[in-house]
Amino acid sequence: MRRGYVLLALMMTMMLAAMDSTIVSTSIPEIVSELGGFAKFSWVFSAYLLAQTITIPLYGKLADIYGRKKIMVVGVTIFLFGSAACAAAWNIDSLIVFRVVQGLGAGSILASVNTIAGDIYTLEERGKIQGWLSSVWGVSAIVGPAIGGALTAYINWRWIFIINLPVGILSLFFLGVHFREALVSRRPAIDYLGAVLILLSVGLFIVYLLEGGQRWPWFGKTGLALLAITLVLATLMVRVERAAAEPILPPWIWRNKTLVFTNLSMIFMGIVMMGPETFLPTFAQAALGLGIIASGFVLATMSIGWPIASGYSAKVYMRIGFRNASLIGALLLVLACVGFLFIPRPQPIPLLVLDQLLLGAGFGLLSTPALVGAQSIVGWEQRGVVTGLVIFTRNLGQSLGAAIFGAIFNNSFQRQMSHAPVAMREGLTDILHVLKEPGIPVAKRAFLREAINLSTHHIYIGLSLFAILALFAICLVPARIERAGVE
Repeated sequence: MRRGYVLLALMMTMMLAAMDSTIVSTSIPEIVSELGGFAKFSWVFSAYLLAQTITIPLYGKLADIYGRKKIMVVGVTIFLFGSAACAAAWNIDSLIVFRVVQGLGAGSILASVNTIAGDIYTLEERGKIQGWLSSVWGVSAIVGPAIGGALTAYINWRWIFIINLPVGILSLFFLGVHFREALVSRRPAIDYLGAVLILLSVGLFIVYLLEGGQRWPWFGKTGLALLAITLVLATLMVRVERAAAEPILPPWIWRNKTLVFTNLSMIFMGIVMMGPETFLPTFAQAALGLGIIASGFVLATMSIGWPIASGYSAKVYMRIGFRNASLIGALLLVLACVGFLFIPRPQPIPLLVLDQLLLGAGFGLLSTPALVGAQSIVGWEQRGVVTGLVIFTRNLGQSLGAAIFGAIFNNSFQRQMSHAPVAMREGLTDILHVLKEPGIPVAKRAFLREAINLSTHHIYIGLSLFAILALFAICLVPARIERAGVE
């Protein structure tokens, strides 16, 4: 097995999943212009995220049963089929359906890539390899919007999906030729009912998070009904998983303190990730007057700090242990989030960049030791389900974060607008557009910028609290390695 080519295949497949959200974002205006359905365009993103997230635990378990290679090949094939179908979409509804198909493939990619990396590299090597894999997300965050914009402007938006095909086919070639794994032949008992209940309960909960506060009130009739159905399905899922011969989420996972508190920290980390990703570019443009490219660069510095710290993490966790390395990462998250609150207004760009670098370093030093540490306490037969669960909880945290910080920002901004003079509130359908108008009164511009600044300040108060919770969760991880597996 030639690991260099396998790593190249893993990075290429990871790029398919990582770039597919960012590359679409800049093309949405053209897509909606041609296909119509402006009111539904948010589901072009949400459908992909939903299908991707809910299938990760299932693919992790299937990778333990049938092998990583088969599940990865199936996932990439589904993703490429979905990409080709998206390119041929004839209206917004068909595009949303095909984005679900893409998401089903992306779930396999996210679960399998890190599992394969855990299989073929040693503990000493995995930190560096995770740095390479993390760098894919950083590059995608920077390059994705640029490629999407260029393809849409000079060719056609459909090419943002067509471009996936050669990349995916090449990755399948490298994977097929150079990756070999030894499988033990056995007759698995697939937990079909448990899989369906997991998909339904998690799926409904994420729909509640994505649509709550927008399509319906959080605690209105629809919202409460969704929560009630989710709770019933989750209760049934727990009972079915306890009785299943080969459960998708084995009970021993929830009895192992290392896995429980590691996954809890990943939920909090995912929540923290969504604050800057969602609101920092808007803050940089609206409150500081930066352009689109400059605001994107401020956010991108987080994606630079992450892979660098992730690549360096092996030296740290091999010397002081996985838990202590993760503690350093969580502490950096707290320092970065709290540090933002003390940057004087208007925030100097160099200090914002340094803060984002620190935040990215925290993510890298928290996520990689946590993932590799979780993988290290199980054997090959359980590594897929453990890896899938770590990735799933982080994605679930991102969904929670999008809902939480969206509510914080909107409530803070609306409260300030409710106390503002009528002249300040007129024509605010697009705040960024209003602030760029040459004739906007100085007082109105200053008021709006301060309102955005204060709302972002409130977001970072929330970020600080969740970063502290991530730190607390890691503190609860046992200092000594606690082995896990089928009892």
